Amino acid sequence: MTTTDATRDPYFIDFPGRIGAIQAAMKDEGLDVYLGSRLRTLTWTLDAFCPWRSFVVIPPDGLPTAFTFAIDAARVGDDSWLPDERVQGFAPQLGQDQIQQLAGVIQGLLPGGKGRVGIEDGMSNYLPEGNLTHYEYQRLSDALPGSELVNSHTLIDRLATIKDKGTINRFREASRIVDVGHEAVAEALKDGGHRGMTETEVAGIAALAMRRAGSEWEWSFTGGNEIASGHRTGYAMGACTPATNREIRAGEPLMVDIHSMFKLGLGDHSHNYLIAPVSDRQRWHADNFVKLTERTLDTYRAGVTPGGLAADMLAFSADGGFADYVLPGFEHGIGMLGDEWRIGLNDGPVPYWTNPDHVYQENELLICALQYACPDEKIGFRYENPILIGRDGCEPLSRYPLSVDEIE
Repeated sequence: MTTTDATRDPYFIDFPGRIGAIQAAMKDEGLDVYLGSRLRTLTWTLDAFCPWRSFVVIPPDGLPTAFTFAIDAARVGDDSWLPDERVQGFAPQLGQDQIQQLAGVIQGLLPGGKGRVGIEDGMSNYLPEGNLTHYEYQRLSDALPGSELVNSHTLIDRLATIKDKGTINRFREASRIVDVGHEAVAEALKDGGHRGMTETEVAGIAALAMRRAGSEWEWSFTGGNEIASGHRTGYAMGACTPATNREIRAGEPLMVDIHSMFKLGLGDHSHNYLIAPVSDRQRWHADNFVKLTERTLDTYRAGVTPGGLAADMLAFSADGGFADYVLPGFEHGIGMLGDEWRIGLNDGPVPYWTNPDHVYQENELLICALQYACPDEKIGFRYENPILIGRDGCEPLSRYPLSVDEIE
């Protein structure tokens, strides 16, 4: 494929350009080498899925070198834009483990064998974040005497905040695939099809439809597709409901939160149902949830902050008499695979959490995420949808209608 052909691809991303931008930022920050270890960094630089412990070494100029577990190196090399020789495998043998290989390459890139090495350190509530471990830090320090390991993850985070056209199109396609999954679930539930159906069956129906439409993975680490029925929809502070073998029952709510992946772009959308008979009180809760979600989507735009938006939505909920059921958060971060939780940079009052004063910019992507929960009444609803921030509003990438549907 020629360069011209590649740039005509709607999903094209200029990965050499990304590496060049990292190298320019390294120069500005006085870094001789950058060692990436987080999943978000690997995805953003390599364009390949790295499920095993992996690293990318970025030199001051030229191409990076990736390291992953030997059993997966050939596949990662084949998937990535890098030449095969730039993806190396490590193994539990003398001279071939990850620390010795990394140290050897890094030291060869340092002027006089010593210098400043950017690393990725910190904490996260996201399990596969990939920050350098204490043991890895100690081993690398010992293997690179005279060099300084500098926590530099904000370098990548800053560059990855605004999404390019190819990335946005990948997310749009992943969201289209999610909508196909919701259509399949709705078709299966109607006309009594839900009777005897379990949460795991709902998850499977969505997964099959999305795979047929081109999804490469049910990416969520919280159990793939998250399906909750009955009291499980109303967990207080709940936003993690792996599907169980619980059967869907009459008179209960059903929450369908499904996930897709297309070229490492992520689709995530929740839709909610009430299984008949539906009480007036259940419908009241459902209508509150829909009104709040509509208000939230109407509010998102460039210039808004997470803290300001949350305050406005909680005030709106209080005016409607349902503030007790609304969680005080309305988003979580999103980017290419692995960029799952934090929004923006680590520059807020609580380290490694989203800064409530972060100012959204055009072409940021995030998950609009609402949780409405009333555990005492065994009912709750969830809304998740990737949104693209614009100057005058936001674009919800899933087009599936916002409603709480009643199933007879």
